Amino acid sequence: MSALNLPTPGFARSLREATRTLVGTWVKIPALATVEILALAGFDFVVIDLEHAPLDLPSAYTATVVAQAHGMSVLVRVSDRSGSQLQRLLDSGVDGILVPRVSTPAQAADAAAGMTFAPDGDRGNGSTSRAGRWGAIDRDRYLARGADVLRAVQLEDRAALDEVDAILDTPHLNGVFLGMGDLQLSSGLPESDPAIQALVDTLLDRAAQRQLPVGTAVRTAQQVEAAAARGFAYVMADNDAGILRAAATDLVSDIHRRLGA
Repeated sequence: MSALNLPTPGFARSLREATRTLVGTWVKIPALATVEILALAGFDFVVIDLEHAPLDLPSAYTATVVAQAHGMSVLVRVSDRSGSQLQRLLDSGVDGILVPRVSTPAQAADAAAGMTFAPDGDRGNGSTSRAGRWGAIDRDRYLARGADVLRAVQLEDRAALDEVDAILDTPHLNGVFLGMGDLQLSSGLPESDPAIQALVDTLLDRAAQRQLPVGTAVRTAQQVEAAAARGFAYVMADNDAGILRAAATDLVSDIHRRLGA
């Protein structure tokens, strides 16, 4: 890889060029070996979870470097919607960001602005950071890649989906993510409820009209297949801790069965 080439394209570009749903998983374990194993397993991307895992900016930075060195894209779910982490993560060269708990058009606008270069947004020039290859690429290339990062908000409560059109029309927003777990909590309804499914259908339909990719998270390969068929452009399958737990549990159960334990 040339020192002047960025390790991976921005994730928005990857989604535009993809011929299938892109499949990733969450990173929750603070270990670089885990990230490398996930890359070698063949995931298209990982999402480093700063909201629900004991991870911080330095660990997200090093995980990004390892993942991209293996050609795997990196998204980061920031810890909250305050915007305090956006600039440093983007300067680290991540391929996209998910901003959680976005419920209103105003919150979506703030999130998108924080990930968009001035004068259209609030992102500053960090061309001498890793995102700019430490100043080794010119300003135009730096800005072009910045335009191709995924700038997505998580819609995870009923209020957000009730305002879906206004949120999807947010300037410079180029992706959304459906948080089904919190949607169930906020609505008090199970995922199977027709009202919930109607909200999901509306989100997918309105996003498709705007050519905005929608992501979600599931547990199994069968659920990934169903999500892809439904129109989700990127899907997270389980997480590193869950994958390890399941594999370890299956192995120990098989050993006990064979030993008659």
